[in-house]
Amino acid sequence: MIRKIITIDKDKCNGCGLCADACHEGAIGMVNGVATLLRDDYCDGLGDCLPTCPTEAITFVEREADAYDEAAVLENMKKKEDGKMKSEKKSGGCPGTQAKTIERKVIVGEDGLEPLACGCPGSSSKPIVRENEDCECGCSDEKPGAVKAPTSQLNQWPVQIKLAPVNAAYFNGAHLLIAADCTAFAYGDFHNRFMKNKITLVGCPKLDSVDYAEKLTEILKINDIKSVTVVRMEVPCCGGIVAAVTEALKNSGKMIPWQVYTITTDGKVLENV
Repeated sequence: MIRKIITIDKDKCNGCGLCADACHEGAIGMVNGVATLLRDDYCDGLGDCLPTCPTEAITFVEREADAYDEAAVLENMKKKEDGKMKSEKKSGGCPGTQAKTIERKVIVGEDGLEPLACGCPGSSSKPIVRENEDCECGCSDEKPGAVKAPTSQLNQWPVQIKLAPVNAAYFNGAHLLIAADCTAFAYGDFHNRFMKNKITLVGCPKLDSVDYAEKLTEILKINDIKSVTVVRMEVPCCGGIVAAVTEALKNSGKMIPWQVYTITTDGKVLENV
């Protein structure tokens, strides 16, 4: 039969996966990093996927196609849900998804700086002068300028967008950081520059098969979020995380200040929007 159905321009697709998340019928999947119409009879022709595409790679066409088969869609959805439940039952659940706040106690020396990397009891940020004596960790007091131990600025768990509970207590009154997971590896001072005093959520719009916008909308709606900072990589597929935050802010109905930073693959802050 001739009917309206989507078509995907693979040259325009950036692989963000937002369309696959938006397609509740499972008609779209990611194949080799590119959005693909998997089955004609799964596509209802309503186009929920169109507005989620940041590159406008999806359009409607009228062509010969199998009729939309709701029964087949429901059966496919049931199989996916059953498979998910079996997987969770087999693994016994993931303790890593339990929400918790992390309290960090920082001991400082008389000069207001953190202890040295050696971690010796009573150490300050200045080397203690002793003659011909090394501390137990092997660092020598004859080596001025010993390196301070870096301190994690992670204030909560979990950090994955898809795992974080929307009603976790740490969200109330929080300054929220939403980052593409590659950014922390590309930018060396990520903890101090971006994570400090923030609640951190990370994800990869190209690899995660979840609808970030839907979950982020709920987080923004039910919690008192003070601000949102988005950190993305310069690669095109990272546009998906900005698109998800933009949609979530719009759908939340709140006026929340937000800012976007872009990190280059060689570790520089490219822009501040």
